[in-house]
Amino acid sequence: MSHADDNAGTRRDFLYYATAGAGVVATGAAVWPLVNQMNPSADVQALSSIFVDISGVAVGTQLTVNFLGKPVFIRHRTQEEIDAARAVPLSDLIDQTSENPNKPNTDAADQNRSLDEAGEWLVMTGVCTHLGCVPLGNGSGDFGGWFCPCHGSHYDTAGRIRRGPAPQNLHIPVVAFVDETTIQLG
Repeated sequence: MSHADDNAGTRRDFLYYATAGAGVVATGAAVWPLVNQMNPSADVQALSSIFVDISGVAVGTQLTVNFLGKPVFIRHRTQEEIDAARAVPLSDLIDQTSENPNKPNTDAADQNRSLDEAGEWLVMTGVCTHLGCVPLGNGSGDFGGWFCPCHGSHYDTAGRIRRGPAPQNLHIPVVAFVDETTIQLG
């Protein structure tokens, strides 16, 4: 084998590697816009967190806001509602988990579902866990909380399923107090 054949092999190897490298770069350049379009748009990212002024929500009333395309119930509960929710034994509940990402892996006790220690504030996604209907509030249903008239799910004053086909408690979104009169969702 001559020295010329050795150089030809080296040139050939270089051409293979250069062509393969150029192909990888071209494929990446073509695929990146397709992958990048799947990222959330700026308007969606802007709505992934909202601030809600709760200073005007009187005791015993509820504010409903739209967050990520779903209603969110912000209830300023009365002492009677809090007492009723805290008197329920966990064994009476269909879903015994809090469904609260703010307090993960906790049971459905009222203290694990309310936003504050005193239990005055309850913030829940207002979507029935059965088929996605929006339950009626303000003391509706057999347990003084929310009632989904579509299929008959009854929720108590802590948003826990007590009767009907819904398999889970109303879910709690990621929420926190920013100050005494403002909460942040998301």
